[in-house]
Amino acid sequence: MNKPRVLLTEDSASLAVMYRAYLRDELIDLEHVDSGAKTLDYLERQWPDVLLLDLMLPDMDGMDILQQIYEQGLNCSVVIITAHGSVDKAVDAMRFGASDFLSKPFDAKRLKVTLANILKMRRLNQLVHGAHDHNRESYFDFVGNSVAMQRVYRVIESAANSKATIFITGESGTGKELCASAVHQASGRKDAPFIALNCAAIPKELMESEIFGHLKGAFTGAVSDRKGAARLANSGTLFLDEVCEMDLELQSKLLRFIQTGSFQPVGSSQTEKVDVRFICATNRDPLEEVRQGRFREDLYYRLHVIPISLPPLRERDDDVLLIAEYLLARVSEEEGRHFRGFDKKAQQTLRNYDWPGNVRQLENVIRNTVVLNEGEWVSRAMLPSPLNDLQLMPNAFKPPVQAVEVTQIDPLWKQERRAIEQAIEFCNGNIPKAASLLEVSPSTLYRKLQSWENQV
Repeated sequence: MNKPRVLLTEDSASLAVMYRAYLRDELIDLEHVDSGAKTLDYLERQWPDVLLLDLMLPDMDGMDILQQIYEQGLNCSVVIITAHGSVDKAVDAMRFGASDFLSKPFDAKRLKVTLANILKMRRLNQLVHGAHDHNRESYFDFVGNSVAMQRVYRVIESAANSKATIFITGESGTGKELCASAVHQASGRKDAPFIALNCAAIPKELMESEIFGHLKGAFTGAVSDRKGAARLANSGTLFLDEVCEMDLELQSKLLRFIQTGSFQPVGSSQTEKVDVRFICATNRDPLEEVRQGRFREDLYYRLHVIPISLPPLRERDDDVLLIAEYLLARVSEEEGRHFRGFDKKAQQTLRNYDWPGNVRQLENVIRNTVVLNEGEWVSRAMLPSPLNDLQLMPNAFKPPVQAVEVTQIDPLWKQERRAIEQAIEFCNGNIPKAASLLEVSPSTLYRKLQSWENQV
């Protein structure tokens, strides 16, 4: 019954009139604003289904607006419009969840087709995931509704149906294989194989055979022909976990495979061709591996097309409690226990801990607790070390507040201005990032900056 809301951000009045004419007969509610600040004001009040966003705005870079939408996990599809189109800008836009990229000039048909495809995809996603995707507590095998995870979900959705290679980074235990699986399940390849290889778990002398397969007699122990992961993943997805562990010689063969889609099994002179979507992951800093000469630079740039950075558990707000409740229910059922949840001190302990091993460590803690204890509610004493050794009252160690003389207190507006200017300087002029640190809307900062300029 409700028509999709579309917001057009375009500072050129003549182009805005032309785009509105292009979309005149479409079944949408179209609104137009001519600046970045007005766009941010609009986003504070409501979310459009689609934002047609010009990058070159008079008051800010449109990429800052896209980044703000991405960081807040807003359920809004973004089409970037710019006269300065390039592959680099397209990739940057996809990193922050853009759905498409239009280079000026474009005709009515191109705009209509782009918009129709995005609205169709949104309707399908709503059917699959429900109407409140912007605040979902789970996504495929992920559990979590933090802003950090909403960003991850949006990038997965934006990138899933592309063939572009995805490079997942994150600490051990953050769920890199879950992420790769989610990309596969959200894509058009979901009914084809998902093949995962851990490059750190396979001896390097066997790694080439694991990826490309081998013929009988190709080496000692090759008693029969073997299909490799490349052939098994045909029409589907090949996930290479801990790819930075691969030796340099095999990296060059992997590069050729990615470039051509062709490979030779070990011991064969015949070339095979397959259709594979590549996803890789590492818990290292891949650029540092390149600098140290352990990872080929050309392979890095071939793989690092759409990066997904998985946040550590300590940066996921109260996701730790959601995941812990989910694991407690699952493990209790497996072990024949009857736990119903965590008491308040146990919850506080789970929140306070840094979780260096991330979700994998949390799962081990929950299993240990369930196996070694009985009852309805998990107490702090039931949790294994070091969790049951944590201090629950960090405020007890805060230094005493010193008395401040009245003459030292500045007017509130001066303190506010100083705090804002320090935050912007700290963020190297990135106003959306400064606003995030100050926990205010970017449009609030833009308004204040403009009012200060008018006072001068």
